[in-house]
Amino acid sequence: MRLLLSLAITTTLLSGCGQISSPETGASSAQSSKTESVVQSESERLNQWFEEEYEKELLLSPMYLTRLGRKEHYGEIDDFSEEAELAYLERQTKSAETLRSQFNYEALSSEAKVSYDLWMYQIESEQAMAPYSRHRYLFNQMRGMHSYLPNFLINFHKVDSESDMNDYITRLSATAKSIGVLLSRAQLNASEGVRPPRFAYDGAITQSTNLITGQPFDKESTVDSPLWQDAQQKVDALLEAETISNKTANSLKAAAKTVLLSEFEPSYKSLVSWLKEDVTKASAEALGVGSLPQGKSYYDAQLLSNTTLKLSSDEIHQLGLQEVARLRADMLALQKRAKFEGSLQDFFHFIKTDPQFFYENTDEGRQGYLDDSTAYLDYIASKLPEYFGLLPKADLVVKRVEAFRERDGAAQHYYSGTPDGSRPGIYYAHLSDMNSMPKNEMEAIAYHEGNPGHHMQISIAQELTGIPVFRTQAGFTAYSEGWALYSEILAKEMGAYENIYTDFGRIVTEMWRAIRLVVDTGIHAQGWTEEQAIQYFKDNSPIAEGQIVSEVRRYFILPGQATSYKIGMLKILELREKARNELGDKFDIRAFHDAVLGGGALPLPILERVINDWIEASKDQ
Repeated sequence: MRLLLSLAITTTLLSGCGQISSPETGASSAQSSKTESVVQSESERLNQWFEEEYEKELLLSPMYLTRLGRKEHYGEIDDFSEEAELAYLERQTKSAETLRSQFNYEALSSEAKVSYDLWMYQIESEQAMAPYSRHRYLFNQMRGMHSYLPNFLINFHKVDSESDMNDYITRLSATAKSIGVLLSRAQLNASEGVRPPRFAYDGAITQSTNLITGQPFDKESTVDSPLWQDAQQKVDALLEAETISNKTANSLKAAAKTVLLSEFEPSYKSLVSWLKEDVTKASAEALGVGSLPQGKSYYDAQLLSNTTLKLSSDEIHQLGLQEVARLRADMLALQKRAKFEGSLQDFFHFIKTDPQFFYENTDEGRQGYLDDSTAYLDYIASKLPEYFGLLPKADLVVKRVEAFRERDGAAQHYYSGTPDGSRPGIYYAHLSDMNSMPKNEMEAIAYHEGNPGHHMQISIAQELTGIPVFRTQAGFTAYSEGWALYSEILAKEMGAYENIYTDFGRIVTEMWRAIRLVVDTGIHAQGWTEEQAIQYFKDNSPIAEGQIVSEVRRYFILPGQATSYKIGMLKILELREKARNELGDKFDIRAFHDAVLGGGALPLPILERVINDWIEASKDQ
């Protein structure tokens, strides 16, 4: 679910104050000082208002506070009711009215204007999506709250004291109640004709069942369920640290077990029961959101929300076709360099089947994937100072996805750390099927998820000072995913991809994102079937079939999201080329990257404005 606080991140880019004119005369100097004072005063007043307003909203999201490393409302879970969502939108409407009526936009500094526009953009974006709140697929194989809430407790709820553990147990109870709230909403959505494809039900059923399998739900089992295992480990860590006594440890474990059995299990059983019943009412064939009530307008709104640009589905589809054609030519060129005889499809088959491109499907092979990914990231970290002035302070770790939510062939992903660095950023990989995790693609993916990709961009933003806090947590998919895809190409300029096959893997991952433009719009705007989408993927990439199926099913569940990667990357490349052309010898790649990252995550039109201002300022230096 989208919360106010899924905003993203930022950095100062332009000077917070206007330029002071040279004191040619006493009068001009005095006038300039007066103007500067007004700009500072209005900008400072606005920034203070942002801090106060953002803090109010933060305190209404206990889960986001936890993700930020804060412990206010530590025993609570966010309110996922429709009523809470409507109340949020009402607050946002009033916030926009206050912003317009209480502040003089023309009296703001350049940086303050960016903050103003960003705040308004977020409100307008939320309002544009509001009419489609019942179009969401709340339980699915990708991002359902049934799996996110347990993952949140395991990975984000830090336990340092007995009080923290009591809050954990309270949150277990709150999670059970939240699943009930979300189930009611899913039932309402279904009554209005909004049901995800059947595979989404199947994934949610499997994940939910995994959470209530094993001890303490099955007393004969020799395996602990995920949350029971986590609860015991957290209590045992307190005991080992001599923070609590044995008696207290036993009491805490007993309390956690009671909640799991009396509240958590019944809640998840009710969810699984309804999912199994309702799946029979879903279409036997997976359908795009264009088939839903108001489906076309919903998809158009999703495209705007995800790309931040006013592009039609037809324009995105055609762009995708052009990019696929361009990248096929690059693939053929590398195939020729590899001296491989045969067609491109023959080369694809070779890449997909030759043992040299895969780890063993064993624990040793899985550890090899983690170790080698870490080694790639260590190399790129050594090169970062040559290409960036701004560098992240936060640590980065590479981990396997937890067993209860791991899926064969599912995409790797990143979870950000805390702003204070107490929790590192995590690059997660699904490693249940190593045949879906080819070696030649893993290098590009590591750079995408880690440095200089998501970890670097998000960490730098969270660590920024001198701008309103809300900007350090703002999030726009086209910006963040566009940056991460750009990072894959940038890594080549930094000396990565030492052989033909890893470079081919880089092109494969870019092709992957180009195919998304075609397939996402094909599914949701042109009525493509799942089989059509899978075949298009096979025709244009050597990606393993398990990955392809997982990818295509992801697009059905998250309409429009897949288009953001390539759109964002192309915009960043366009801005870099413009800066290089206009600045000539004055162009500095480090300064350009700092300019892009220095404003935090921004909608692409605002990013373009910021970079254009930076180009003009650089001409005068």
